[in-house]
Amino acid sequence: MRTKTFRLRKIVNDIPINFKFILIYLLGVLLPIAVIHLIFMDRMSELIKQREEQNLEVSLERARKDIHDFVDGGVAVSHALKTDKALYEMLDRTYANPLDFYETFDEQLRNRVSSYIPVNNQILRIGIYTDNPTIVSGGNYRIINDQVKNSEWYKLWEHSNEPVLVAAYRAADETNPSVIAPYLSVIEKMDYYNYYDRFEKLLRIDIDLRKIYDVIIRERDYLNLYLVNEKNEIIMSADSGYQNEDSGAYAVFNLSGIEKNKDAHVVSIGTAKYVKGWKLVGMTRGTRVSQAMRDMQWSVGLLAAVITLFTSVFIYIMLRSYNYRVKRLSRHMHKVTNEKFELIRMDEGKDEIGELIRNFNMMTSRINSLINNVYKLEIQKKSLEMEQVRAELNFLQSQMNPHFLFNTLNAILVVCTKYEYSEVTDIIKSLSKLLRRLLGWKEDLVTLEEEIRFTEMYLKIEKFRFRDKFEYVFDVDEQVLGYKIPKMSIQPLVENACKHGIQAVDGQGLITVSARIEEERLCVSVSDNGKGITAEKRNEIMKAVQIENVSGNSIGIRNVYRRLELYYNDLVRFDIQSKWQEGTLVLFEIPMKLLNRQNEHAEGE
Repeated sequence: MRTKTFRLRKIVNDIPINFKFILIYLLGVLLPIAVIHLIFMDRMSELIKQREEQNLEVSLERARKDIHDFVDGGVAVSHALKTDKALYEMLDRTYANPLDFYETFDEQLRNRVSSYIPVNNQILRIGIYTDNPTIVSGGNYRIINDQVKNSEWYKLWEHSNEPVLVAAYRAADETNPSVIAPYLSVIEKMDYYNYYDRFEKLLRIDIDLRKIYDVIIRERDYLNLYLVNEKNEIIMSADSGYQNEDSGAYAVFNLSGIEKNKDAHVVSIGTAKYVKGWKLVGMTRGTRVSQAMRDMQWSVGLLAAVITLFTSVFIYIMLRSYNYRVKRLSRHMHKVTNEKFELIRMDEGKDEIGELIRNFNMMTSRINSLINNVYKLEIQKKSLEMEQVRAELNFLQSQMNPHFLFNTLNAILVVCTKYEYSEVTDIIKSLSKLLRRLLGWKEDLVTLEEEIRFTEMYLKIEKFRFRDKFEYVFDVDEQVLGYKIPKMSIQPLVENACKHGIQAVDGQGLITVSARIEEERLCVSVSDNGKGITAEKRNEIMKAVQIENVSGNSIGIRNVYRRLELYYNDLVRFDIQSKWQEGTLVLFEIPMKLLNRQNEHAEGE
């Protein structure tokens, strides 16, 4: 047994893959499709016949129920009006004149009958007939005169012994007497209260035949329906509509042999006496079943053809996909040996070959990311960022206005000549400390205390130059002195205030440097009482400081803004506030969580 199994496996393994797919296609696809097609056709034929029979029964019962509900609703309204005691009293009353009747009509009779119609939309109209001569005929209330007694419906009522009569007849149309129209009415005598019997009272409720016709037309796809009364007369059909021809009613077919006619279905409208003998006859449409069979055969044949075509294309795609994907995988594996980590970009599929391709792509992607992104790209990126920051910081620091040094030296020379060197000692010391601090500052971050001292030395020198031209004030909270900020963050703002704010006014100027903590932010501001700037100029300066390449009078402010931006990105707030001829205030705010104190830095070291 093992030998036979081994030989069979060897034979199967030796068959080329192309022939394997052909055998699978012939034995596993075409043959089952043909067998299933034949079995399916036979079974579906029986199911279609059963389904059509069920549809016919459902259609006939649905139409019967709707027509019965229409008639039954009319009878229910008739019974409701028949037991209306107030209606009896008003119909049995003798009115003195038409005006007396109209007053009663307006107060009691106008909506007493018509209110039933909106609720029962199958009712076309309701008429109450009486031989009370004091009633004015019109609307829903009519007098029984000779014309009424000679009408078709009244004669049918007289010859009927039933308390409630459902009658089909033809009579002059209510709206156009010259036209003979079909009617279906519920007729009942109003004799519920014996003590209101002075005058005869009769109810006639007309059923809207359009509602019944809509039901018959609705089922036309399944059955040709005929509504037949107790006299075997067709009241309505889908082909001829309402039976209103002058030739009179005609028989549907030989009802005595209806049981032998397989295409005929008959059902009684209801069991009540007033519809006894009324039937709904349905004739099957001969082409419906045959059309359903043809549709089924065409659909099944088309489905078989589509499946055959699909499987043929599928087998070809499967075979081609197998060879194509294996060759692509082999070529990319050779590329990996040459350090070319290219991904296989294709629809790899979800089979074993697709899983192998996905694993290969994942492996090459990780190797490539490890080599390039983690080592090469990250190192190069960090180096470039450090060089860029260092170069930009050096550039910003080197842009201090050199005219300041020359102006200071010239001022010292003039004063020394004029005052015989007696008042220049302090200013020379301040200038020496300032230059020494500029040359000795190597850290990028300094304490706010150091920055304030540096700015104070600068202001002493400017004060020496301009004498009583201005004063300066420091308003600094002691608890912020230990926090570190980028160096040269305040002095350029003070220099800008001296140069553009104080020098342009005739009176004495005042420069105020402030630093405090507000709402978890370090707030530093430099203000002056100079000439100020306009709103347009302020917007121009704010736009200029945010541009990479800038020159002119905004370099100092631009340097401070860029220095803060490099350290704190968009978390720092920088603003200029000014009013013309009132002064200018430049401020920046840094979140406290981004700042370090001097003692914290020392502990870290």
